[in-house]
Amino acid sequence: MRDRDPLLALRPWEAPEVTSWGRLPMNAVDRRRETVPLDGDWRFQLLPSPDAPLAAAWSSTYVPGAWTVQGTDDLPQYTNVQMPFAEFPPHSPAANPTGVYEREVDVPADWAGRRIVLQVGAAESVLLVHVDGRPVGVSKDSHLAAEFDLSAVVRGGERATVRLTVVKWSDASHIEDQDQWWHGGITRSVLLYATDPLHLADVSVRASFEGGLRVDCLVRDAGGALPADWWVSGDLDGQLLVQNVEFDRANAEDDRVSDFLGEARIDAVVPEVRTWNAETPELYGLTVRLHHADGTVADTSYHRIGFRDVEIDGRDLLVNGERVYIRGVNRHDFHPLTGRTVSYDDMRADLVLLKRFGFNAIRTSHYPNDPSLYDLADELGFYVVDEADIESHDHAHEIADDPRYLNAFVDRVARMALRDKNHPSIIIWSLGNESDYGANHDAAAGWLRRHDPTRPLQYEGAAKLGWAATDDASDIACPMYAPLEDCVAHALSGRQTRPLIQCEYSHAMGNSNGTLSDHWAAIESTPGLQGGFIWEFWDHGILQSVSDGRPTGRAGAGLYDNGVAAPGHRWAYGGDFGETIHDGAFIADGVVFPDRTPKPVLFEHREIAAPLRIECCRHEGIVLGNHQHFRGLDWLNGTWELALADGRTLTAPAVLPELVPGETVAVPLPFEVPRDGGEAWLTLRVTTAEELPWAPVGTEVCAPQVRLRGPVVPEGVPVDRPVEVDGEGLLLHPLLTAAPTLSLWRAPTDNDELGGMALRWRTWGLDSLVRKAVSVRQTGQSVTVLAEYAGTGGVVRHRQELTPVEGGIRIDEEVELPDEFDDVARVGSVFETVAGLDLLEWFGQGPWESYPDRSAGAPVGHHAVPVDELFTPYLRPQESGGRHGVRRFTLSATDATGLAVALDEPRQVSVTRFRADDLTTTTHHDELAPRAGCVVHIDAAHRGLGTASCGPDTFPSYRIAPGLHRWSWTLRVL
Repeated sequence: MRDRDPLLALRPWEAPEVTSWGRLPMNAVDRRRETVPLDGDWRFQLLPSPDAPLAAAWSSTYVPGAWTVQGTDDLPQYTNVQMPFAEFPPHSPAANPTGVYEREVDVPADWAGRRIVLQVGAAESVLLVHVDGRPVGVSKDSHLAAEFDLSAVVRGGERATVRLTVVKWSDASHIEDQDQWWHGGITRSVLLYATDPLHLADVSVRASFEGGLRVDCLVRDAGGALPADWWVSGDLDGQLLVQNVEFDRANAEDDRVSDFLGEARIDAVVPEVRTWNAETPELYGLTVRLHHADGTVADTSYHRIGFRDVEIDGRDLLVNGERVYIRGVNRHDFHPLTGRTVSYDDMRADLVLLKRFGFNAIRTSHYPNDPSLYDLADELGFYVVDEADIESHDHAHEIADDPRYLNAFVDRVARMALRDKNHPSIIIWSLGNESDYGANHDAAAGWLRRHDPTRPLQYEGAAKLGWAATDDASDIACPMYAPLEDCVAHALSGRQTRPLIQCEYSHAMGNSNGTLSDHWAAIESTPGLQGGFIWEFWDHGILQSVSDGRPTGRAGAGLYDNGVAAPGHRWAYGGDFGETIHDGAFIADGVVFPDRTPKPVLFEHREIAAPLRIECCRHEGIVLGNHQHFRGLDWLNGTWELALADGRTLTAPAVLPELVPGETVAVPLPFEVPRDGGEAWLTLRVTTAEELPWAPVGTEVCAPQVRLRGPVVPEGVPVDRPVEVDGEGLLLHPLLTAAPTLSLWRAPTDNDELGGMALRWRTWGLDSLVRKAVSVRQTGQSVTVLAEYAGTGGVVRHRQELTPVEGGIRIDEEVELPDEFDDVARVGSVFETVAGLDLLEWFGQGPWESYPDRSAGAPVGHHAVPVDELFTPYLRPQESGGRHGVRRFTLSATDATGLAVALDEPRQVSVTRFRADDLTTTTHHDELAPRAGCVVHIDAAHRGLGTASCGPDTFPSYRIAPGLHRWSWTLRVL
């Protein structure tokens, strides 16, 4: 009976001191044989609380998977800082969804006499295990596996009933308060495995970049006392490895040999070792074998290892003796259909995409990720900050020193390190995230330093004030969203004593990541600054059916493409599942959309991280530089492109020089630049020259560019032809449905809203300016229109002079912003076109979206994109689709008719199907109704994006000052 169940009587979901019961110690042993996978359909009941009685009827659910996305009435809930319930730690709410999973397991007959272990990959948040009605164990920590020895309750050749009870809310929820969706369920794989009673309890590998190898083995026997004369051996890619007998002798002499725990060591030196780093992630196959006295193999563990060293030298973090830049991103385990459950193929796709866009580092925010992620990081080449599953955000100060949570802090940090320590990709341990700083952190750090002195550790909470990180809890100054000027000042102050690597910076919420190139220009030119981790990889939108408001689950496969959900569906964020406690769209803050479609910022990052760059341009040629840390350029190919303003693009193959990391060389110009053609830009298209694990041959790596000749802006020749305007002075034109008027408003980005700028603009009335006091004066063939735009914060005077020129109309504009309008969104013109103009072609930066403070990744050239593909579908509709540095553009129909615009200088331009009001008044893309024509913005000035939703705003140089603004453009008919 459930009311007599000792595990339920223990009530572990409200006992923070209890981190586990009956759970085996964590280890790094990798066994590939004798397993019975238990993934698939399980009988399932969702109870309202852990104490509720079971019902007679069972439903079915799939393991692994969260029940919150599998058709139950307990739906996902998103919070950032606040807890989803009101109870204080360590308490949980009485209404506490509890999932009961059950299935039969046929234990192989040849497992008779074997040690049999149940492994549950992850369960949120408290796991209770029963087999045939008998209590087996308890586990907490939603993001690490729990193993239980079933040898006493199951036998080979018999059938057993396994029941897994998962309690959603607990004392542990208060230290799993991460910025993500709350789910419940068994989110990673479940399996049984068998070993000989004599088995490897743990394997620890240390492999130096100089070729030294040490393998420490812990050995146990399920029967208790160890048998005599067991021994270990190994091989490394076929090289035989033998046990270190001197280590055995020293242990015996020190009386460290026990009857129940054996220790053995394998030592070797690998000559001419191939070292591991993120650029050349060389791996070796290591097999460790445990033998009985007669030589038969009792247990085997396989590892892919890398030879590398990590150390801190003053202000520098070194990998293999080299100071490396950390071009990182924060990553959650996430999938838009399955929530926290991510397949191996999905994880590989995540890392392949990151590699293609220049990232070399991952912070596993804010918990140990699925084990396969680390195997992939080892193989593909990423530096990993492995983070413990600790975040007590809402009650951080209280919990940091609460002795009831001491065990949990140490347990979570220790189990992470015990599981992951053999991965060369992991270069830093993290004690968790946003949990203040207290004695519990110091205790966890102390255990970690003793167990693994080969890696530094970090914790942002220990270094909040002036980044004066304590030696106990952080070897790295790892601030969060620190202003760039503060980082530079700290590096130049003479007080910096350790590497400065921001654990979070450049918040990617909506249309964001402004000033990213400015940050990296400062990082690369300031000793002491070494990089950071963008927040974050994913937009955590869950695919939702609009008709019933539920997650689509696995049935939603194929119902999204290129970042957009199919009709009848949308990307859900906080509040979309009916929850009253939530944090809205703050969950949509990644560099990719929920389907892994890249956002424009990824192209920005790719160029910032370019391994090959054009350093400068000289009369006789250009200077190329290798910006890698460890490898040459032999893995790259290049093609030169010369883009001329007259529409021509010339190409030629590039022979890349042999350059060691950090070296530069001058090369001659690949073209004789034509005397005609106007403005000229030289681009080096760099692609992969060989098949790589993360890219096929020909994958573009970067496209560095330099201007060879500046623009020449032709002036239109006035002609004797009238300009038609209506009584309000608005231009009448056959291809325009709305004449050009002044625009000072943009649909607020998430940064605008959360940073407070949108509120200020609304206070000034910029979202509802009224055009009035119009004066129309004709001088010769020109028409001058003077208008006032009144807002609640002041009056803006706008002058527009319309002059007929050969083939069209030149529009000269002037606006004076009053001092009160000291930081507006944009200053420019907006007009709308007739339907049918569906192709935009332009000379300027592109082809993807760019803005004044996010344009380094958009090279100048000739671009063509259908109008319907120009708009970027950020999860919450907002300003998007802009192109920076546009010199001229055409909008045309299929018969090549349309309009052309030439600009007086490079300007910000956007062409979409939506007015700013359309985007401002909707919350999801399924609510948007595209207009038949085009809405066109030509901006004399456009405010930068910044990252003020969480982090610094854009720099003053990217803001719009009051005063006089002038711009000119010419409109022609094709």
